Amino acid sequence: MIESLEKMLAKGVDNALLRFGLGKGYLDQGDFPKAAEHLRRCVAFDPKYSAAWKLLGKALEAEGEHDAARDAWTEGLAAAQAHGDKQAEKEMTVFLKRLDKRGGASA
Repeated sequence: MIESLEKMLAKGVDNALLRFGLGKGYLDQGDFPKAAEHLRRCVAFDPKYSAAWKLLGKALEAEGEHDAARDAWTEGLAAAQAHGDKQAEKEMTVFLKRLDKRGGASA
């Protein structure tokens, strides 16, 4: 999947959905820096893409960037609330609480 998406990107196709697919693919492979790179581009295209914010937070947390993960999930929570995406809202709320419990909070 990643190869075909990378080929599309190389041909000049660039949009939120493509970047989301690449971000999720790299996240699933454990390549957190590449996942974060593509997911950041995704939310730059569409700041309301709550699922992308959720995965971006996961990638950043996996890299040990707890403050950046908190920022991503906070942005994603606002996007989810604004668009009635209850499932993403619940998940990111849980992620933020877990981050607090592990001491990854800068609050």
